[in-house]
Amino acid sequence: MVHIEVQAQRDAALARRVFRGLKKGLEQGMEQGLKQGRKQGAVALLERQLARRFGPLPQTVQRKLAKASLEQVDAWGEVVLEATSLKQVFK
Repeated sequence: MVHIEVQAQRDAALARRVFRGLKKGLEQGMEQGLKQGRKQGAVALLERQLARRFGPLPQTVQRKLAKASLEQVDAWGEVVLEATSLKQVFK
C-alpha cells in the first residue's frame, strides 16, 4: 500500500514537472511568434512607406529590411518621416 502511494506521488510530481515544462515552452513559443509577427508587420509597413516615398525598392533594401531586428525597423520607421532619400534612411 505504501509503495503504491509513493509511486502515485512520484507520478504526480513528474506530471507537474512535465506540465510546467510544456507551459513554459508554449509561452516562449507564443512570445517568439508574436515578436516575429510584429516584425513582419513593421517591415511590411516600412516597405510600403519607402516605396511610396522613393519608388520601387532595390533588392538590397528589401534584404536589409528582412534581416533587420524589430528595433532597427522601428528606428528606420522614424527616420523615413524626414528623410529625403533611401540613403538617409539607412545611414
